[in-house]
Amino acid sequence: MSLRTSMLPKQQFDKDEKVLCFHGELLYEAKILEVDQDSSTAPFRYRIHYKGWKNTWDDWVENDRLRKLNDENREIAQALKRQYMESVQKPAKPTTSKRKTLPSDFSSTRGSEERYASAPVTGRGQKRGRNADLEEEEAFQNRPMIKIPIPDYIKSLLVDDWEEVTKNLALVPLPSQKPVNTILDEYFEEEKEKRFPGSADMDLLEEVVAGMKEYFDIALGRMLLYRFERQQFLEARKHWTEGKGEWKGKSGPGDTYGAEHLCRMLVNLPEIVAQTNMDAQSINRLREEMIKFLRWLSKNTKTYFLAGYEPANQDYIEKTRAN
Repeated sequence: MSLRTSMLPKQQFDKDEKVLCFHGELLYEAKILEVDQDSSTAPFRYRIHYKGWKNTWDDWVENDRLRKLNDENREIAQALKRQYMESVQKPAKPTTSKRKTLPSDFSSTRGSEERYASAPVTGRGQKRGRNADLEEEEAFQNRPMIKIPIPDYIKSLLVDDWEEVTKNLALVPLPSQKPVNTILDEYFEEEKEKRFPGSADMDLLEEVVAGMKEYFDIALGRMLLYRFERQQFLEARKHWTEGKGEWKGKSGPGDTYGAEHLCRMLVNLPEIVAQTNMDAQSINRLREEMIKFLRWLSKNTKTYFLAGYEPANQDYIEKTRAN
């Protein structure tokens, strides 16, 4: 076997195999529905279904999110669950840090993937590795959690969005007539009238809106696209460089994509925040701001969400199959 061959990614799990999968800080039982690899040098990806969860939670993950379903890993899953239950009952530790904006950078395509990128925990003689993993997990368990209620109507729009792209092979028309930056600017202009200039509430509003813009630009290509949309994203990047016609003045995701992709980010926000060092007070204030924004967006869905998607032509479909 050549060195190059030995370094190629290896498939560690099979279709229909039952596994344990990290979601957030915990391990859940799941089943592998599909196995995919974009190229011989790309990592294997697995579409999984969490046991007892709705199909809308089905997800594409890589090897580092998965563990073999065996007694040892079941014990680890139970230990993580116990640690989590203990941690959420602990009072938040006092901190002298000021409010923080939304996180500005993550290198993983799913919030929790990178911090679980240790070697698979399988077989015997791995006590030291398991203890190290548990110590790493314990540090994360001590961080406050955030729960953001998504309005039911926005949930239904996200399900429709998923079906249009993955089932109907349709795309969001780009550039959006109401891109994310415009949405956030219009929300800011309306919301600032309810706050006193120079107040802490006004400062927080400015931080949250700026943080959402910054993170959306970073997250779009990494974690907010379905596979079928990747080719469209590559084409959009070329348009940003050329800046011609309707693309003039469009320089990034926030100028191009709309409410559909913004809401995909908001659904992942609890997982994103769980990886930051934000204290409990900052998280509670962020949660309040997100609830206000989602209520506002829910009242303005006809203004910001698409009336219809564009069916992809055959040439585009062929390109996605080739990539």
